[in-house]
Amino acid sequence: QVQLVESGGGLVQPGGSLRLACAASGSIFSFNVMRWYRQAPGKQRELVAAITSGGSTNYADSVKGRFAISRENAKNTVYLQMNSLKPEDTAVYYCYASGAALGSYWGQGTQVTVSS
Repeated sequence: QVQLVESGGGLVQPGGSLRLACAASGSIFSFNVMRWYRQAPGKQRELVAAITSGGSTNYADSVKGRFAISRENAKNTVYLQMNSLKPEDTAVYYCYASGAALGSYWGQGTQVTVSS
């Protein structure tokens, strides 16, 4: 019933910016925690950023100061603003959402490629 759909990925040059969005459909309730993960070729999936329903945020050291996570609770949508992108940011980015009553869900992923 609940579905997470990511959008906004694509190809960008180093130093450029992208804005990812993840919309949760099928629920009128807000998720307690929404997160962005990424997985690069040959590497483990890693946590990039997280945000609570109250707006508290947390970032991986590798993206701190460059990425910003935000959410619109009324829409059950989370965003990831990605600035000063580097080739090492290239990965499939996945949205994750969880709530005490709603359970946990993963998006299908969106490809981000940073290359000159």
